[in-house]
Amino acid sequence: MTTKKNKKLRLALFFGGRSAEHEVSVVSAQNVFSAIDKKKYVIELVGIKKDGSWVSVKTKDFIDKNFSLGKSTNFVSPFFENKKFFIWQKGKKSQIDLAFPVLHGPFGEDGTLQGLLSFFDVPFVGAGVIGSAVGMDKDVMKRLLKEAGIGIPKFIVYEKYESKTIEFNKIKKILSLPFFVKPANLGSSVGISKVEKQQDFSPAIKEAFKFDRKIIIEEGVVGREIECAVLGNDLPKASILGEIVPKHSFYSYKAKYLDKSGADLIIPAEVPSNIKRKIQETAIKVFKVLNCRGLGRVDFFLEKDGTILVNEINTLPGFTSISMYPKLWQESGIGYSELIDKLIELALGKK
Repeated sequence: MTTKKNKKLRLALFFGGRSAEHEVSVVSAQNVFSAIDKKKYVIELVGIKKDGSWVSVKTKDFIDKNFSLGKSTNFVSPFFENKKFFIWQKGKKSQIDLAFPVLHGPFGEDGTLQGLLSFFDVPFVGAGVIGSAVGMDKDVMKRLLKEAGIGIPKFIVYEKYESKTIEFNKIKKILSLPFFVKPANLGSSVGISKVEKQQDFSPAIKEAFKFDRKIIIEEGVVGREIECAVLGNDLPKASILGEIVPKHSFYSYKAKYLDKSGADLIIPAEVPSNIKRKIQETAIKVFKVLNCRGLGRVDFFLEKDGTILVNEINTLPGFTSISMYPKLWQESGIGYSELIDKLIELALGKK
């Protein structure tokens, strides 16, 4: 993509969305907006409301701590002409050079928005349609990782039409207690329950099916929770490692976003050098196997005997002030603003 000398790129920052991770997305986008170099980019703030409508957000409203996307009424529409992308509002159109989706969960992180942008040749930050889709669907993701010889926890998948056939004793026999019940297509630990006894089982199944037609039931791995950030396209690099030590029964939505003391983040993680290298190499392998680009955060379990298991990848990880992805790169020598620049360069195919 070429631009005139000294011309600023016009960047559309997408946030909000229709998923249960709407509020997390707003906070992530506020952090990205605060850190981005305004001397290099003209930023169009495009909020996606919970009903799917698009709105233009004013800067002064966005930086307000009490900001609510639901109050916005400046509706906009995407407009495409001659392979150029515009935001259309009140009879005026603004051309967009690049899209930066800061969306978490379905209808934003799962390949839907990426497909729309790809159809019209609009550069965007993050994985493409395939990488986004398989990264979102834990079932498909785990099957691909298993096929590639990458260690993962044991799991069972059920569709909603099978809900009446899900038996506690059968699951217990296969996975043992405790185990976790998760929506297949969601992040930020939304809809996840830890099942430690039979009384927990039915409520956990109902909770997971609230968010998706397909659920994952996964063994409860006893091990340390290690995370590694990945950055790049064809030749991705891995960050130093971080460890999450939850203070709740697991790293829940509350522990991640509502309780500031819900977990300790240890950066760098204290692991032997050979384990560190293996986790970093595996993170890059996961990134490539799942056809990711730009960025990703790979979450691991490290068992006492040194066994490494991949929990999942996040193709659009959180960018809140306590999120691991920017923190890991900051400790690896890449500051927040520089990280955003690199992500934009990767989206434009310059690296």
